[in-house]
Amino acid sequence: MAGIRVTKVDWQRLRNGAAHHTQEYPCPELVVRRGQSFSLTLELSRDLDCEETLIFTVETGPRASEALHTKAVFQTSELDGGEGWTAAKEAQMENTLTVRLTSPPSAVIGRYVLSIRLSSHRKHSNRRLGEFVLLFNPWCAEDDVFLASEEERQEYVLNDSGIIFRGVEKHIRAQGWNYGQFEEDILKICLSILDRSPGHQDNPATDVSCRHDPIYVTRVISAMVNSNNDQGVVQGQWRGRYGGGTSPLHWRGSVAILQKWFKGRHKPVKYGQCWVFAGVMCTVLRCLGIATRVVSNFNSAHDTDQNLSVDKYVDFFGRTLEDLTEDSMWNFHVWNESWFARQDLGPSYNGWQVLDATPQEESKGVFRCGPASVTAIREGDIHLAHDGPFVFAEVNADYITWLWHEDESRERVYSDTKKIGRCISTKAVGSDSRVDITGLYKYPEGSRKERQVYSKAVKRLFSLEASGRRTQIRRAGRRCLWHDDLLEPATKPSITGKFKVLEPPMLGHDLKLALCLANLTSRSQWVRVNLSGATILYTRKPVAEILHESHTIRLGPKEEKRIPIAISYSKYKEDLTEDKKILLAAMCLVTKGEKLLVEKDITLEDFITIKCAHPGAPGKNFSPI
Repeated sequence: MAGIRVTKVDWQRLRNGAAHHTQEYPCPELVVRRGQSFSLTLELSRDLDCEETLIFTVETGPRASEALHTKAVFQTSELDGGEGWTAAKEAQMENTLTVRLTSPPSAVIGRYVLSIRLSSHRKHSNRRLGEFVLLFNPWCAEDDVFLASEEERQEYVLNDSGIIFRGVEKHIRAQGWNYGQFEEDILKICLSILDRSPGHQDNPATDVSCRHDPIYVTRVISAMVNSNNDQGVVQGQWRGRYGGGTSPLHWRGSVAILQKWFKGRHKPVKYGQCWVFAGVMCTVLRCLGIATRVVSNFNSAHDTDQNLSVDKYVDFFGRTLEDLTEDSMWNFHVWNESWFARQDLGPSYNGWQVLDATPQEESKGVFRCGPASVTAIREGDIHLAHDGPFVFAEVNADYITWLWHEDESRERVYSDTKKIGRCISTKAVGSDSRVDITGLYKYPEGSRKERQVYSKAVKRLFSLEASGRRTQIRRAGRRCLWHDDLLEPATKPSITGKFKVLEPPMLGHDLKLALCLANLTSRSQWVRVNLSGATILYTRKPVAEILHESHTIRLGPKEEKRIPIAISYSKYKEDLTEDKKILLAAMCLVTKGEKLLVEKDITLEDFITIKCAHPGAPGKNFSPI
């Protein structure tokens, strides 16, 4: 009998695509998800004899091997099942055979080559059938990325557009973003991002073998979306100057960025800021099959020394001393959450994991962040992998203000220590509305439970003994911050203050505000008020001073007074950045030596007014815009 061979392959793209929720990928090759069977039909040169066997081989990556689980060799059987790759005959009609292949739910993801060997009476026929792409599978209960809710799978895996929230705590704005994970070449680009990583360049075979693990894959993508340590996708820029590139505010989606990086031979795309990094990372992870969403944190801490506090040094006008202040509080910061199991930590920490591609601090020598379990952050278990202290501080650090004296001594100033981590937001499932998820990250601000968790986190971070010994955690010149400073609040002053906007702050108009002070005591008090104002970036980094004045007022018993403040448009127009933000500060010095710092962030509105004449008015010509 003549040897048998495969003459034609039907990958059944429509049937498999629908079953695997991959029909939207416009790839030439089949795209399927792991842990789930897919079918293909083989046309043979003749009928298959009962004694003849079909042996399949799947391989991914360079130097694929069974030891690394990047290669599998398996033959058809009558029964499904088994821990590895399996093949089963589904139907046979004359010389046409349909087989069902199933990958394990822990298979390495990526591009595979499928080959077949037909053996009959000592005759063998080998053929390379082609390539297919294997992705993570949130629909498979045995996959680490399994997500039970179909509505959430539709939103966090298949939705190719979304909303990113920006602005300030009391004025949150929604911006549309096109993730475009099903656009032309995006899947190919996402796989190439993995191949451009330093780990792959150093040891490609080992790197590919680790791609079964969503912890590993997301950590690699977190590093590769920024360009700080590698030929990553996006180059960050926070100085307000975007020459030679695109302003971060002008991007509206990930597709153009990814395509530019790929077509430009992996040259980083200029420029990005946090929401751009988060938007691109969401595209990549959804494309690879991991449920992912974009999260915005308002009043987000950047704790550079990881002491769980944001330590701000100011002068007698409340102006930030940049050379002394290492920490910062951004008006907002945007990162990602991805849903998967934490086999390294235990089932208590499964679920949403924080990932941040914005290059803020190094994690084991690389600019990346996460995955950090959201549950671990809420419970103060910051010792768990990865980057728990940094993420915990972003949402729950204490905001501490220090007045710096000329003799290089410092004095703690009363201010709102609980302003960090407000209105943590993400897009709702199935609609464009905003959902507040602050409760997933921390217990109610100022509650007994929240304070207990904060103390627990501090003790875990500094390994404090039960005696509560003083633990030095930073030296910087003559400055020295101690653990005791974090838990002892500043003395509450006998006055209160807040800024009030008298007219809506509009771009191109003068700003009119008032500082409202109130005496809490039954005695008169003199207060010296030093006012300052500056245009800022959204990271709260000052650009230029636009206000500097002092007032001395007398507050009678229980009296409230207003100090009017006016800033002309001519004063701020030259130094306003694209962020359109201004920071006001008032250092209030009470006669008894008490000090109160009041701050307010202002975002200017940009309105366009269109005046239309009556349609019948003579001499008016209207052209379409």
